[in-house]
Amino acid sequence: MKSVQVTGIAENIQEALRPVLRGPLPVRLHAWDGSVAGDPHGPQVRLHGPEALRRLLWHPGELGAAQAYVAGDLELTAPIADVLQHVRSVGAQRGLAERRPGVRDMATALRGVLTVDGILGRRPTDPAGQIKVAGKLHSRSRDRDVIHGHYDVDSDFYELILDEQMAYSCAYVTSGDLASTETAGYTLDDAQRDKLDLVCRKIGLDQRSGMRLLDVGCGWGSLSLHAAERYGATVTGVTISTEQKAFIDKRIHARGLQDRVSIELRDYRDVTGRYDAVASLEMGEHAGDKGYPDYARVLHDAATDDARILIQQMSRRGRHPGGGPFIEAFIAPDMTMRPVGDTVELLEQADLEVRDVHGLREHYVWTVRAWQRRFDQHRHEIERLVPPETLRVWELYLAGGRLAFEEGRMGVDQIVAVRRRQGPSTLPPVRPATWSDPRG
Repeated sequence: MKSVQVTGIAENIQEALRPVLRGPLPVRLHAWDGSVAGDPHGPQVRLHGPEALRRLLWHPGELGAAQAYVAGDLELTAPIADVLQHVRSVGAQRGLAERRPGVRDMATALRGVLTVDGILGRRPTDPAGQIKVAGKLHSRSRDRDVIHGHYDVDSDFYELILDEQMAYSCAYVTSGDLASTETAGYTLDDAQRDKLDLVCRKIGLDQRSGMRLLDVGCGWGSLSLHAAERYGATVTGVTISTEQKAFIDKRIHARGLQDRVSIELRDYRDVTGRYDAVASLEMGEHAGDKGYPDYARVLHDAATDDARILIQQMSRRGRHPGGGPFIEAFIAPDMTMRPVGDTVELLEQADLEVRDVHGLREHYVWTVRAWQRRFDQHRHEIERLVPPETLRVWELYLAGGRLAFEEGRMGVDQIVAVRRRQGPSTLPPVRPATWSDPRG
């Protein structure tokens, strides 16, 4: 067999990884010594030093690569989503997901990588953007630390990415093409208003004014304020984010809603009272598997006998219910997603009767595209607000999230439930048209 002449670090890396990748590198790799290897037509990847490889040695796969990118050790010259799609496509063509590399191939790869100059050394320090939590899983203190790591960022940052309502959850697109981006005629602001209207009508706020609504995990207040202003509801929102509460309180006073909206800095497990309607938008994921029965029980106990309960929640199949190593390290440690059927079963175990499940996966693709567009439009302003590591975390977060929904690896659903009772429920016997078109 003809030997391969290795002339630089990039070629060395390619030959070391060839048995694992079942072929050459799927990208065009530029190493710090000036050498180049890999697919000449693939996305360009630049390694600024051995630190990037060292991170991959300590954390092989997604986490090491993410750490290298966030820390600035690795640079991409193409959009992240394009690079991720290309690498996944090549992996699928080579059948890498179906057959994991054997011990011999991994050992060969490791020996080859270890010959790279400068690769040996101490474990690199984790990037500044990586969230550190400690303590018992889903204890109140640990949950506060998790929320603080992602949400207690200056609200100005989120205002540059989200819509005018500050809805940090999937929108509901009722106009135009879901495969396209927002247009002047129908924007993210419109789609989020349509989502909020959809939620309010599903939980019956359009039936009479003055209904008492509990908003569990109220975020930046989009639903709480909308329900009060548009439907005359009296709203109690709960959050454990001090930044979110401060932001919503300012909006409450600016809009003169002090008599209708109250935001409590409170763990959802400490909610008291009963309400005419209950909603929780993309908060149940943070309860985890062991905590979900308590979360479902809180929703049940907070609802009056005639109340409707709406949960909007992401779903996921596969090996990473937390979203994968990057999400679990940089965005939402301890988050748990599961197939929607499993969530329905957990809700039923809490003595809730599930009456409607509405899949919105394609709407989330559209939503994240809109967030990406705003992120790119306001990039220079964002750079002045957050450190470079946070900027790169969000680049990865938005690109990876969009692809996960686009490729069907994640979903999102609105689930309507009521307290279980004998006889007919208080829901209309025919599914209202307004549940499909909130403008109807």
